[in-house]
Amino acid sequence: MRLITLNAYRALGIPNVRYIKPEALFAHLDEVRAADWVLFPETWQVNSLTYALRKRIFPNAASYHLGHDKIEMTRAFWGVCPSNTPETLILPSTETGIEQALDRLYFPMVAKEPRNSRGQGVFLLEDRAALRAYAARQDSLYLQEYLPIDRDLRVVWVGNRVVTAYWRIGAEGAFHNNVAKGGRISFEAVPDEALALVERIALALGVDHAGFDLAEVDGHFYLLEFNTLFGNEALNQRGISLAKHILAYLLEQDDDPPQNPPLQEAS
Repeated sequence: MRLITLNAYRALGIPNVRYIKPEALFAHLDEVRAADWVLFPETWQVNSLTYALRKRIFPNAASYHLGHDKIEMTRAFWGVCPSNTPETLILPSTETGIEQALDRLYFPMVAKEPRNSRGQGVFLLEDRAALRAYAARQDSLYLQEYLPIDRDLRVVWVGNRVVTAYWRIGAEGAFHNNVAKGGRISFEAVPDEALALVERIALALGVDHAGFDLAEVDGHFYLLEFNTLFGNEALNQRGISLAKHILAYLLEQDDDPPQNPPLQEAS
């Protein structure tokens, strides 16, 4: 199996992978065309690889297209699991949008930048002044109800199965639970129903590589978001390597020819 990766770090542990610098992709088109898989492209490369070069990529296009933007992700969640989605408003960043938000959500509320991750661009808004300051920086408002939690659950999904899951526990009084923001991790007492929910949603959306974040409130699980290129700090601490899971999945798929094989050159 011929593998090319555009991200050397995320392909560590996968044998016989050819690394090409992302900016040099189009200088190596012959190698790309000959590859069976292209691993971990940059987001800006997904459409060219998928639609122009007809290559199988990992993570797949669904993982990138939905994971790249919280607005598109939330709309997908509304389609497959509305009861497991926190109340979320997607509104224009106008005075009318602000008034609509005030009519439907209470303070505190959570505001997010649609394209950000690792706890960046997530804010707890306590009052109107904070809402207006957030709106002044955004083209669109992405607002969610505040859930009273002191931890969230990260479920790691690779290929077509859950690999592991762990709680991210925030420091006392902290708003963020992310490991990158100082959250403490625990692999204890992970509920089976949360794993089953992620399995159902990931398969429904066709996502094959993601870290899903869930909140539990009174025994009910809410999907907060997923990150296609999630942090590996907690996995590294636990000695969990994703490489073997990725390789096993690619080998499984290799028995199944791609839906859109590369076009044959004219003879």
